[in-house]
Amino acid sequence: MKKLVQRFWRRLSTPSKAAAGVLLAMGFVGGILFWGAFNTGMEATNTEAFCSSCHAPIVAEIRETIHYSNRSGVRAICSDCHVPHEWTDKIVRKVQASKELVAFALGTIDTQEKFIARRGHLAHREWARMQKNDSRECRNCHDFDYMDFSEQGQRSVAQHSTALASGEKTCVDCHKGIAHRLPDMRDVEGWQ
Repeated sequence: MKKLVQRFWRRLSTPSKAAAGVLLAMGFVGGILFWGAFNTGMEATNTEAFCSSCHAPIVAEIRETIHYSNRSGVRAICSDCHVPHEWTDKIVRKVQASKELVAFALGTIDTQEKFIARRGHLAHREWARMQKNDSRECRNCHDFDYMDFSEQGQRSVAQHSTALASGEKTCVDCHKGIAHRLPDMRDVEGWQ
C-alpha cells in the first residue's frame, strides 16, 4: 500500500511534459481570446452608435458642428474628444465613464429629460477633466506648432498667440460649446 501511495504521489508531483504543454497552450490561447474580446469590447464602446444609445441628443448636436461636416472631410466622433488615445489613459477614462453606465442603469439619466437636467453637471465635470489634462484629446488633432496663423482671423491669432506664449490656457478654456451646445449651468455647484 505504501508503494502505491508513493507512486501516486510521484505521479501528481511530477506532471508530464504533455500536460505542461497542454496547460501552456491553453493559457496562451485563452490569453489571446481574452485580449481579442477585451479589445473588441473597448472598440465597440468607442463608436458613435454606442454613445448615442444614452447620449442621443448630444450626438445629434455634433452633426451641426464643424467637427462633423467641414471643407476638409475630417470628422471627429465622440471618442476622439472624450477618450484618450494612449492605452493606459484610455483604460482609466473607461473606468471613469462606467459611472455614467451605472447612472443610466439606476435611472438617474435614463430619459432625455433626466439627462438634460444633469447635463450641466456632466459638462462641468468633463471640462474640469480636460483642463486638468491640458485638453489632451483636442491636441491629438490640433497643435499650436502646426497652426497657420496667417489663415486665422485676427481675434483667433491674438488668442492663440497669447495662449501659446503664456501656456496658462488650454483649449477648453475658450472653446466650450465648439462641438456641443452649452448647457444651462445655473444649478451647477462650482460653476462661475
